Amino acid sequence: MKFIFTCGGTAGHINPALSIASRIRDSFPSSEILFIGAEGKMESDLVPREGFGIETVKITNISREHSLEGIRHNLHTAENVLLSVRAARKIIREFSPDVVIGTGGYVCFPVLTAAKELHIPTVIHESNAGPGLTTRLLAHSVDKILVGVEESKKEYPDPSKVIATGTPVRTEFGMYSKEIARSELGIVPEEKLVVSVWGSLGAAYMNDTVLNMLPLIKEKAPGFRLIHVTGSRYYPEFMEKAKQVCPDYAEYGIDIREYIHDMPRIMNAADLVMCRSGASTLSELTYIGKPAILVPSPNVTGNHQEKNARVLERAGAATVMLEGKFDAESLLSEICSVLSDPGRLEKMSEGAAALSYSDSSERITDIVLELASSHAI
Repeated sequence: MKFIFTCGGTAGHINPALSIASRIRDSFPSSEILFIGAEGKMESDLVPREGFGIETVKITNISREHSLEGIRHNLHTAENVLLSVRAARKIIREFSPDVVIGTGGYVCFPVLTAAKELHIPTVIHESNAGPGLTTRLLAHSVDKILVGVEESKKEYPDPSKVIATGTPVRTEFGMYSKEIARSELGIVPEEKLVVSVWGSLGAAYMNDTVLNMLPLIKEKAPGFRLIHVTGSRYYPEFMEKAKQVCPDYAEYGIDIREYIHDMPRIMNAADLVMCRSGASTLSELTYIGKPAILVPSPNVTGNHQEKNARVLERAGAATVMLEGKFDAESLLSEICSVLSDPGRLEKMSEGAAALSYSDSSERITDIVLELASSHAI
């Protein structure tokens, strides 16, 4: 059987596709798999690293600016859509897949549109709690819509073709127990560990807040270890300021890093994680049943990170704090409140785990194979 995956723009769109494709390849070594991505985007780097071929089409985003420049940009995007549908149609005809699977990004629209025109079964996976623009545009035409959480079904015009599958998580997250991860990191059982991570580039507001929290930790000695990840964009400036406000921060259990290379181990070791609320990150948290303080990014389309975060909040798995509505003192107070209540930590962990689909890749693969088999008949 043959499969085309289309995804692009962010690791949150690309990694689920790679997870499903890898599972198909491992289960059916004779299968043929091709990716279609957006020209010049990170999928052109990430996909070949995993041993898959990739073709690209030219696609640009939608501007939401109400200006002459925004109008020009969107006219250019509309032209690119027409050209990319034509290019995708050519690739699909030549490869002749049994099913085409999209996992997010603007590139999904022309590729899945071309597949439907050629009568190829189509699937789109939406990780976020609410459908993004591409998913909304494709909802009526694709054969199956797969969503990350059960309550997302109500967001779609035809819930009968929406299936809750969860979002695939890297297998490394299942390789550690909390005890093993903490032992490897040299953390004794009675110590509490808080992990503060805000994406590879970092988040200015959270860096400022944590920076202001350092002398408070020294003063109040709340008794937990903190790993804070600044992100590459802010690391030099953060370190310079940290030396000024709290030069002996390391003596108080504070570990400042630019990046975490062993995220599965670090997150498994944590008692509490503070982070943004992108869909992939939340899938990782729920997969390992980890309590969280979530600070949604306010700089995303449709405020989808807050919608994602509220799903965990309603399940009792997380506290949601909105950027600009708290300071270092109130954040430290919330951290201490959570860590000092074992019952609350346990309930948050249970709430997170209840949202998890530990077999997400298997569920999605089964659906894809069923569609592929029906097409092959």
